Amino acid sequence: MDAHTRTIIAAAAFAYVTGRKVAGLYDHAAGRDVPIAAEVRGAQLQGFDGDRGVRFGGALPELHDAGDQSYVSIAMEGTQIHGFDRRTASHYRAEVRDGLVQIFDHAEQAWFSYDIQDAEAAQAYHRGA
Repeated sequence: MDAHTRTIIAAAAFAYVTGRKVAGLYDHAAGRDVPIAAEVRGAQLQGFDGDRGVRFGGALPELHDAGDQSYVSIAMEGTQIHGFDRRTASHYRAEVRDGLVQIFDHAEQAWFSYDIQDAEAAQAYHRGA
């Protein structure tokens, strides 16, 4: 799975599980802040990937990435999420906890961690807790 797809999943997972807006995230594997935004309104997720300048969103169980013209499935069970990236045929699972989203990418056989940026504050939820 591509790194930008994982950031979309992290932002979407946090927005769906917590109901809070995402104003960016910190990608621990890349060691950098990623300009990404996401929010849920009703059943619809709206997002914007600032690195690529493209929108993403939709309603569960499918999110559309306008940049790749592809879909990612998302299924939620509490704070646990799992799904499938259709473009790369990659499964993943994720967990949202205390402003931190962790994703296991089955294609990479590795975990990836993201601190989520609070839309109302100039700090991450996780690092500011």
